[in-house]
Order: sequence, then C-alpha cells, then structure tokens
Amino acid sequence: MQRTRPAVIVNDDEVGILPLKVIVPITDWKDRYAQAPWMVRLDPSSENGLSKVSTADAFQVRSVSEQRFVSCLGRLSPDNLEAIGNALRRVLQLLP
Repeated sequence: MQRTRPAVIVNDDEVGILPLKVIVPITDWKDRYAQAPWMVRLDPSSENGLSKVSTADAFQVRSVSEQRFVSCLGRLSPDNLEAIGNALRRVLQLLP
C-alpha cells in the first residue's frame, strides 16, 4: 500500500478538463532548506493541519489524479500561498 503524502493544490480549477490537480508536495523541514528558494517553510497551525514544521518543495511540482486525494488536512495562509507561488515562478523561470 502506498503511503499518503501531503501536498498543496496549486492549479486553477477553471483550467483544464482532465481529472488532475497540479500539486506541490509537502515534506519534513530541514534547516539546510532555508538556503533553497524553491523550498517554502510551513509552520504547523490549527488552520493548515500540519503536525510539524514542514516545507513545500516547488521543484517537485507535478500533476496527479484527483482519485489519489484522500482528505483535506487544512488550508494554507495567503502568505504561504504567495510564497509558494513565488517559488514556482522562480523554478519555472516566470519572473519578469
């Protein structure tokens, strides 16, 4: 059985017709990630449902089937979502 891993859904629901979501995976935070602009630190809160300090790894962005989603842990703050968007722009070279 495959382990369920948390992720941030980053796609616009108005785009695309396939049953896919674009995600940025979440993993354990390591202090060395502070130097990586594609790693966004996520501190646990009752709003986001995380149990420990984690990171959204924008370098691992990918599409996954909607069928793989098991549950919603919570919601990220607007600041976290903006930081993830900035990390994605950097990884994808979308900065002006």
